[in-house]
Amino acid sequence: MGVRSRVKILKTRNPKLLGKIMLALLLLFIIILFLPWRQTIPGRGNVTALRPEDRPQTVQNQIGGRIEHWAVREGQQVNKGDTILIISETSQSYFDPELPVRLQEQLAAKEGSEDAAAQKMAATTAQMNALRKGLTIKLSAAENKVRQAENYVSIDSADLVAVQRFYEIAKSRLARYEAGYQNGLFSLTDIESRRLKLQEDNAKVISQQNKLNNSIQSLRNARIDLDNIRAEYEQSLAKAQSDMSSAVSSRVSAQGEISKLRNEISNTNIRRGLYVVRAPQSGFVVKTLKAGIGENIKEGESIATLQPEAPMVAAEIYVDAMDVPLILNNSDVRLQFEGWPSVQFSGWPSVAVGTFAGKVSVIDLVSSEGGKYRLLVKPAVPVPENDQPWPKQLRQGSGVYGRVILRSVPLWYEIWRLLNGFPPSLKAEPAVQVGAK
Repeated sequence: MGVRSRVKILKTRNPKLLGKIMLALLLLFIIILFLPWRQTIPGRGNVTALRPEDRPQTVQNQIGGRIEHWAVREGQQVNKGDTILIISETSQSYFDPELPVRLQEQLAAKEGSEDAAAQKMAATTAQMNALRKGLTIKLSAAENKVRQAENYVSIDSADLVAVQRFYEIAKSRLARYEAGYQNGLFSLTDIESRRLKLQEDNAKVISQQNKLNNSIQSLRNARIDLDNIRAEYEQSLAKAQSDMSSAVSSRVSAQGEISKLRNEISNTNIRRGLYVVRAPQSGFVVKTLKAGIGENIKEGESIATLQPEAPMVAAEIYVDAMDVPLILNNSDVRLQFEGWPSVQFSGWPSVAVGTFAGKVSVIDLVSSEGGKYRLLVKPAVPVPENDQPWPKQLRQGSGVYGRVILRSVPLWYEIWRLLNGFPPSLKAEPAVQVGAK
């Protein structure tokens, strides 16, 4: 029985082969762990333009109006200044086809008002000059009369003093004669003659006093006339100045209305030039945002999307916030575009097929939606050896997948880092500030 069981037991061949295979695999695994592994930071995004003016833009009309004619179709290439759309006026203030002529007529009328005001100012100035000259002459004559009256007062005052002294002398003589008459030295006839002389001298005093009063009154009248002349001049001058102020106000008002009309004329001419919406730059009409003829559009409304011609293509990719401090300006990037077949190895970018070289151009200082940071990647210049330039057929908005290239590390270190959730490492601390370049 035992012999039979021994016969049926299978004989193993090469019992040490399995151990050798396992040992070889272990050695191979250890060797692989020490192979160099290129650390990368992955990111996804879209194709865009490096310069803002190269990105798709909307063409807007500056004034409201009614669509009359489309001069382009979707997908058509246009040059800067080519007509895209023609609109007509919808504002009642600009319906009149002869509006510029009407405004020119109003401007001519206002310019005539300004000329009339200027002529009135010149006439008023001449009137004021004439008033000043007339005042000089009248004041000179009135001042002469005042001086003449002052001289008369001085003369009459002196004459009054003289006749008063004569009267006092006559009065003293009469007293002496009356005393001599009492003593018999003079006759009654002499006394009566002296009394008569005294009466005559007294009449002269009264007459001279009246004459002096008349001279004083004449002096006062001359001074009043002088003051009246000055008052009349001031009144006439005030009226002339009032007329001058009115003329200046009329001229300034006319100048303001002239400026307003000129501004309105200029605005009308510019507005009529805006009935034609033109391409702001050369490119392709991607899509028209308004349709049909006769549709009203508002001021500043978008009417079409324009893709500029020959843009500077770039890729915008988004990376995690944890990886941003490790990325520098001009860091190397390998890009894979949608629509271009490629084979990409994360740890060995040098053996990747169908990828393209790029350089980090801009690193956003603030995060985008989702907490990721945007990188703008431009084509590498010059193109690396054994590489190809970016495809000319790239369209903005296409998907792109990129990897920012970092340092080489052993494979075992990369596995250990991923298992522990550590970020990639750097050879040295960044020497430049992260930001837009």
